[in-house]
Amino acid sequence: MTKTRAKPEHPRAPLPFLGLACAVGVSTMYYNQPLLDEMGRTYGTSAGHTGFVAVATQVGYAIGLFLFVPLGDILERRALMMRMYGAVAVALVLTALTPSLAWLIIASVVIGALASVTHVVLPIAPDLVSHEERGRAIGIVMTGLLLGILLARTFAGWVSRIHGWRWVFVTAAVMNAVFVPLLFRVMPKLPPKQDLRYADAMRSLWTLFYSQPLLRESCIIGALVFASFSCFWTTLAFLLESHYSLGAGVAGTFGLVGAAGALIAPIAGRLADRHGSRWVITVGMSLLAFSYILLWGTECAHVSTALHIIALAIGVIILDLGAQMCQVANQTRIFGLVPSARSRTNTVYMTIYFIGAAAGSALATIAWVHMHWNGVCALAISFIALAFLRHATGSRVDDRHRCHHTVEDELMEA
Repeated sequence: MTKTRAKPEHPRAPLPFLGLACAVGVSTMYYNQPLLDEMGRTYGTSAGHTGFVAVATQVGYAIGLFLFVPLGDILERRALMMRMYGAVAVALVLTALTPSLAWLIIASVVIGALASVTHVVLPIAPDLVSHEERGRAIGIVMTGLLLGILLARTFAGWVSRIHGWRWVFVTAAVMNAVFVPLLFRVMPKLPPKQDLRYADAMRSLWTLFYSQPLLRESCIIGALVFASFSCFWTTLAFLLESHYSLGAGVAGTFGLVGAAGALIAPIAGRLADRHGSRWVITVGMSLLAFSYILLWGTECAHVSTALHIIALAIGVIILDLGAQMCQVANQTRIFGLVPSARSRTNTVYMTIYFIGAAAGSALATIAWVHMHWNGVCALAISFIALAFLRHATGSRVDDRHRCHHTVEDELMEA
């Protein structure tokens, strides 16, 4: 039996600071994407091999989500976050020192696992607001997370252009190390909501997945959407290098362009509060599909270099708008399912979400090797079509007014 604690009165940790914490944590996963060509030259390997550095990071992230994020329901969260950010800093230094591609892939798995601290942070946001404002709070924090994802590529691209790719990881290590005392100063202590053993928390993950149909639906849609999103970002550096001999700096700059899409996150959260998450997901997936039609059509039309770069920039903005709308809407509805187990609910969702990302990156790398950009876009559109199919056959219940159950009730029913 588990014993539920009375809900504590949380001090008002600022939501923008939580967004900054998410940005610092998640960015460590994405530094490698615009650097894959440079890494390949360092180790004398092809794009088909270095592409698996990005895959390794995402696999590590899925492992970390599964093993570490449930701790957010059963440990004091400020101390947990400080330990994980410190560990990320050490892993980044070791990555900068890797002597071979094999060691780089291993180090990338470790970085991904520790970067899951982002999803210890994110479930704090809905605890700080009323149920009716859940989407807005998640949107604010997600803005930081999404900017971290996108600007990490810009940062990595330009730092590597000046100093080489290894210095990207050294600089990132310093940023994460500095963030540890900042967390101690700004964040209040955040006690767990339940007295629960780790083994019991891990067992409850299956109960959550089995007992919550909307969680399963959100997991599948999220994984397919992020697989399509990863197809573009994993292969963009290869496209720019092969077509225009543009390096990591330019590939990273597309992250800055895509950051415009991250600004939709607070708006998407408010739309989810007003219209329901299902409506927001429909719009988001429609934008994703349109972005790939634009990206693929421009390539097939053999337009001028300038026009192709402009079309890529517009496509990136639309791509990020669609992906972020889907993600904010999905997380808004899953965080309303079992309030006493938000970290574990997020564990289930994000683990499957990043399995989708890893699959998308791996298959996009293979598609690039065999069919180049045509194969990448066809693969991404296939993922979106599957997501549309699951969405069309999913629950039509208005998720703004769903009943909430404690995880203890679900465990007893199981």
